Amino acid sequence: MSISSKRFATVALVVAAAQTAILGYMIESRAGVLRYGHEVLLKTAPVDPRDLLRGDYVVLTYDISRIDSSLISGEWPTSNPLPPLAVRLKAEPEAYWSVVEASFGSLSRTDGTVILAASVDSPVQWQSLPSDLRVSYGIERYYVPEGEGKLIEDGRNEGRVSVAVRISDTGQGQIRALMLDGEPLYEEPLY
Repeated sequence: MSISSKRFATVALVVAAAQTAILGYMIESRAGVLRYGHEVLLKTAPVDPRDLLRGDYVVLTYDISRIDSSLISGEWPTSNPLPPLAVRLKAEPEAYWSVVEASFGSLSRTDGTVILAASVDSPVQWQSLPSDLRVSYGIERYYVPEGEGKLIEDGRNEGRVSVAVRISDTGQGQIRALMLDGEPLYEEPLY
C-alpha cells in the first residue's frame, strides 16, 4: 500500500467516524428526552388544512401556543424581535397542562411544573406590546404513514386529538404519543 493510499484510507475512516458520531448524537439527544423527560399532556387546537404538496405529516398547534402577555414576567427584550421564551406548564384538573408563567429570561424549577423552551413566531414591535404572543415549541409537526393524516386532521379540528410530550430538563420537547379520543394512535419507543 502506498503512502497516498494509506492517507486516503485514514481520511475516509476519520470522515466515516465523524459522520457516525454526529448521527449517534442526533439519535441519542432525541432518545434521551423520550427516555428521561417529564411527560405532559397537551390539548391540540384546530388549524387550517395542510398543504397537500408538503408530504404526510400533521400540523399541530396547541392551546399553549398563544400566551397571554400578562403571564410573561421579567424584562421584555428590545434588541431581538424573535427572542427565546421559557414557559412554565402546570397540570390542570382535566389532565391537560397549561401555561402559568413565561419569561424571556430563565425560570427556576418548582414542584409540579415543567419548563418548556419556546420561540416567538413573528417579530414583535416592542413599542406596542401585544396582548398575547404566538409561540412555537418545535413539536408542531408529526409525520404519519402515507394516507393516514386526514383522520388525524379531522379529529384535531374536532378537538379530539391530544399529544403526550416528554420534556427534558433543558426544556426540549419531543412528541411521545399522538392520541385520538384519549387512546394512543401512534407511540414513539422509549428506547
